[in-house]
Amino acid sequence: QVQLVESGGGLVQPGGSLRLSCVASESIFSFNVMGWYRQAPGNERELVATITSSDSTKYADSVKGRFTISRDNAKNRVYLQMNSLKPEDTAVYYCYVHWWRGGLPYDYWGQGTQVTVSS
Repeated sequence: QVQLVESGGGLVQPGGSLRLSCVASESIFSFNVMGWYRQAPGNERELVATITSSDSTKYADSVKGRFTISRDNAKNRVYLQMNSLKPEDTAVYYCYVHWWRGGLPYDYWGQGTQVTVSS
């Protein structure tokens, strides 16, 4: 069972920046995909950004050009740098791992960190 712990959320004014961090309980080197999802009140959970083991990235259209995902295998961490934040970015942000192991797919989620963009 992989444990994921997010940090870095908080309250920020529109136009501001935050950097989310997610640390895994074991080496992320073999994880096929790591990423961030978010869920706002009353909405479904949606993809924000993902990064593969070969550092290929994917972003939701709503965050392209503002958010950057990266991973540090040595530190077992994945990051989400969020710039030019907007009120509509307010949500709980969840760290995610997809891992093929022993021929079977496994999905793991963190507990989430709250991001609030408000003046």
